[in-house]
Amino acid sequence: MTAPHRPATNPFKQPRAVWAVAFACVISFMGIGLVDPILPALANDLHATPSQVSLLFTSYLVVTAVAMLVVGAVASRIGPKLTLVVGLGIIVVFAALAGTSDTVGQIVGFRAGWGLGNALFIATSLAVIVASATSGFAGAIILYETALGLGIAVGPLLGGELGSISWRGPFFGVAVLMAIAMIATIAFVPSLPRPARPTSLTAPLKALRHRGLLTMGIMALLYNWGFFTMLGYAPYPMELDAHQLGLVFTGWGLLVAAFSVFFAPRLQARFGTAKVLYTNMAALAIVMAVIAAGVSTPRTVIVAVIVSGAFIGINNTLTTQAVMLVAPVERSVASSAYGFVRFIGGGLAPFVAGKLADRFDLSVPFYLGGMAFLLAIVVLATGHKLVTAAESGASEAVAPFVPVGAVAPADARPVVVAVGATADAAAIVDAAAVLARDLDAPLEVVRVRETVVIEELAIEPEDEQSARAAVTAHLRRLAGRGIAATGMLLTSVGDHAAAGRALAAHAEDVQARTVAVGRSPRGPAAQFADGSFTAALTRAAASTVVLVTPDETPRRLTAATLPELRGV
Repeated sequence: MTAPHRPATNPFKQPRAVWAVAFACVISFMGIGLVDPILPALANDLHATPSQVSLLFTSYLVVTAVAMLVVGAVASRIGPKLTLVVGLGIIVVFAALAGTSDTVGQIVGFRAGWGLGNALFIATSLAVIVASATSGFAGAIILYETALGLGIAVGPLLGGELGSISWRGPFFGVAVLMAIAMIATIAFVPSLPRPARPTSLTAPLKALRHRGLLTMGIMALLYNWGFFTMLGYAPYPMELDAHQLGLVFTGWGLLVAAFSVFFAPRLQARFGTAKVLYTNMAALAIVMAVIAAGVSTPRTVIVAVIVSGAFIGINNTLTTQAVMLVAPVERSVASSAYGFVRFIGGGLAPFVAGKLADRFDLSVPFYLGGMAFLLAIVVLATGHKLVTAAESGASEAVAPFVPVGAVAPADARPVVVAVGATADAAAIVDAAAVLARDLDAPLEVVRVRETVVIEELAIEPEDEQSARAAVTAHLRRLAGRGIAATGMLLTSVGDHAAAGRALAAHAEDVQARTVAVGRSPRGPAAQFADGSFTAALTRAAASTVVLVTPDETPRRLTAATLPELRGV
């Protein structure tokens, strides 16, 4: 957002620590997709019913759900690196044990241990990549999203290839790859500091007392019910071998990754979170009804499953964003509480679906999954006002703008300067102060704290205490030079463009004379992936937007000039 005037950094030029964790992320994201191609083979070779095999999902997800309540507290006490290593070690052991099993019951039990390791890994992997990255927060996010896309897309492909040799292959494959990742993590990832204040063990459960968080959690539970019903049972009516199933779910995974990263933020910006989720849930309900009605036609099921990847990619991002928009608690606590509720839904769905399939026929679980998507719409509707109020900044529980120090008079009409946690922030503020002096206007320093959402994870690069301290330092420096200034924190959920639109709305509220921004180190590719703060601000702002750099004349930005300023 604001940074020194220098060429865009390369997000893929990272230290070995980052690549070690990114490699582990790829393998972790393979987890569920890796198993899907071998479900029919497991049922056939181990003489088990689909409902018995489906318990692989149930044990894995229920344990993951329960573990989500405590992993934050554990990580805050033993540190991120040790949490990662323990999680990877658990996955290695239990994945290998699953590969040596002779019964479905044994695999189900070992998948439960796998779920515990995965919860520990999920809780800290993104934070470690962000802390270790040298290309800044944006570069770390791009790398993590790349790992996510590779894992989701390659998991089914690898599972199909290894599964065509033996159903044991995917389990041993994960064990070997995760062992390599664990060794690399031990060797290359430095010890990282623990949080100043450990997370309370009871904080996630207490957070569910908040109506907004609980409502969005129940919506996610219902969504995951339908989602994992499809994952657990769609492979059977396709009547394909492991290799062919791998190709089908690779196509599905590519759509999940693409729509999660590229399309979900743009749809949200255009129509709003709630409207997109309503449409998406309805589309998924239709997909499930098509699968149920065409369960005896393999081609119908194959096409419907692949198409569903687009809707699932959107939902995976926007359901998490909806939670973060309404949750009046720390992001890590909200993520833990939300993860607990949503994974419970994913874990119970295959078990119930199996019982229904055994009692009736294979179409019934898919019809029930479609109903779960429709019920999710109803639940979301009860929290519609909470989501829209949070998006518009009108929520009393979750205020996106918080003053730091004295509050500016209502008729101040300030020059607003937006800065982030960058080395050149002070220089940008000083350049904006010169502009404010020339316009005979007060200055408002806005520190932008973005909450980035990737699938079910949400992370803030800067805590509120650090952001407040940074704004206070700016105000003291300006006061020492006799410049009138006030401070503000902007906490945004979504991509960079979402933060730009939020600042534009704030500038209109305070009737800002001008909004000043600095030059971004993020290149065009990064801005295409997660949106451009400056482009979104310029298009949405009623005020004049200028680019300020030290010792240069401020340059006015318009929609017409933006293409000339790539990297802004």
